[in-house]
Amino acid sequence: MCGIVGYIGNREAYPILIKGLQRLEYRGYDSAGVAMINKSGSLNVYKRKGKVTDLTAFAKEQDTTGSIGIGHTRWATHGEPNDVNSHPHYSQSGDVVLIHNGIIENYASIKEGLKKRGHTFLSQTDTEVLVHLIEEIQVHEKMKLGHAVQAALKQVIGAYAIVVLDKNDPDTIVAAKKGSPMVIGIGADDFFIASDASPIVEYTKNVVYLEDEQVAVIRKGQELKIRNLKDKEITPYVQKLTIELESIEKGGYDHFMLKEIYEQPRSVLDSMRGRLKAHSGEIKMGGIVDHEKKFEKAKRIIFVACGTSWHAGLVGEYLFEELARVPVEVEYASEFRYRNPIIYQDDIVIAISQSGETADTLAAIELAKSKGATVLGVCNVVGSSIARSTHGGSYTHAGPEIGVASTKAFTAQVTVLTLMALHMARVRGTLSESRYRQLLYEMEAIPSKIEQVLQLNDKLREIAYTFKDSRNALYLGRGVSFPVALEGALKLKEISYIHAEGYPAAEMKHGPIALIDEEMPVFVIATQGANYEKVVSNIQEVKARKGRITSVVTSGDREVKEMSDYAIEIPQTDELLVPLIAVIPLQLLSYHIAVMRGCNVDQPRNLAKSVTVE
Repeated sequence: MCGIVGYIGNREAYPILIKGLQRLEYRGYDSAGVAMINKSGSLNVYKRKGKVTDLTAFAKEQDTTGSIGIGHTRWATHGEPNDVNSHPHYSQSGDVVLIHNGIIENYASIKEGLKKRGHTFLSQTDTEVLVHLIEEIQVHEKMKLGHAVQAALKQVIGAYAIVVLDKNDPDTIVAAKKGSPMVIGIGADDFFIASDASPIVEYTKNVVYLEDEQVAVIRKGQELKIRNLKDKEITPYVQKLTIELESIEKGGYDHFMLKEIYEQPRSVLDSMRGRLKAHSGEIKMGGIVDHEKKFEKAKRIIFVACGTSWHAGLVGEYLFEELARVPVEVEYASEFRYRNPIIYQDDIVIAISQSGETADTLAAIELAKSKGATVLGVCNVVGSSIARSTHGGSYTHAGPEIGVASTKAFTAQVTVLTLMALHMARVRGTLSESRYRQLLYEMEAIPSKIEQVLQLNDKLREIAYTFKDSRNALYLGRGVSFPVALEGALKLKEISYIHAEGYPAAEMKHGPIALIDEEMPVFVIATQGANYEKVVSNIQEVKARKGRITSVVTSGDREVKEMSDYAIEIPQTDELLVPLIAVIPLQLLSYHIAVMRGCNVDQPRNLAKSVTVE
């Protein structure tokens, strides 16, 4: 959600800014803009509604020179997407420009005060209010830019990651953050600023992640200076990036989403690597080893998450309750944070997020911590806010996920949750040794079984063609496969814009069955397991109403296959591990349907990869 890039050094800034904005397109946006200070001291700002390509087309004949600049992709919150509301935004004099991720909650009251003092505003944004405030403090208090930013942010309520340029101080960039991510790359003689590491990794592996309420003053030819809002100097902590440039390229695939679907055998394996040793019966998870006593005595697990991560949490509920015999609640982080939940000190709260920056999940973490609970994180991005704010946890090792619709993040999260549930079961003594060993060996086989499912891609493309013009779809599953139905429906609607709903199969009779006719495609996870016969009955009910059945079945199945219009056979695995395999064909079906409908698969309309505002 929104993207920030900045550069200061001896190279031309514009090409670096544009390439950085292109790397950040996956986050979701509706406009883009850049600002540079050229050698003569002129401040040039270019911004356009639409894609980065619209911006580059407009700037093609403009002056884009200069070795200092900032760039932004905006996902509209305050004010509709248009050229005026796009970032960067000017101060009253036009000398200072600012880009901003987040929301300034008290912008309206600040704006009224500024208006009374003679300020005029061009846009509908909260961001323009902030840059006016910074300049007013700078001028009236005779402060340098960095101190003016500190003073202004003390008056602000809300979340922000900002970068500020002043044409009267052409060798300085000021950056600050609270609640939205910000990373600074340190080169040999230059600095790079971004919302995440993807625009930086091409130039340097040395980075500093800003913490909340920290302000960085970045001057050409000088060392990085960081102070907090109380004006205390902070020693920068330099970390090494672990991602590689190749991992954020398409690598010959038509879309990032397809590439990431095909990366799942590796991402699942990487999420188990060094943690699971079936031959010795070991699970070692360094991020939770310090909390084993808590696991042993926990009376309840609470998962907090949003979107696809919430579906992974639902799978986790089945795993933890079945294996570790501990009660589990799965909460939408956005709802959890706004009620008064009952949280005990012996609860374990597990926050799940691909980006590690989800605003609602971060707020839920702080709420849980304030109640004394042990809070663990499951996220994909090293150094992310959730990784830093939790007591411990585990990374998923899925690698960068650029496609907005999560695919490999889901299976990596389920993999890590499965390992955590097995580890907790071992600690609590709730699982027999033979069952424990069986599941470890089954887990080791999952990557190769995902490989087998990926070989069905051509068949899935043919099935997708049949349903590409559908207006609605229903996804059904029971037990641990119910969250897979939810995830399949989410994938279809978010990238193809076909309305789709996921239901527990038995709940179909309590309303959704009224929708079924010969035009309604129904996707059913009907693998072998304890609920198999019940699912067969549900399929018969659909067929009686002329619904079109596409089933995901265990290899060799005959009964459901004969009842289905299309059957997708997946390798046999333990019932608890079915989600890791059954979700793959649903991802591919959604992908192919979206492509056939001409949709922007990697950047669906109105969606953002990382939701860093409420």
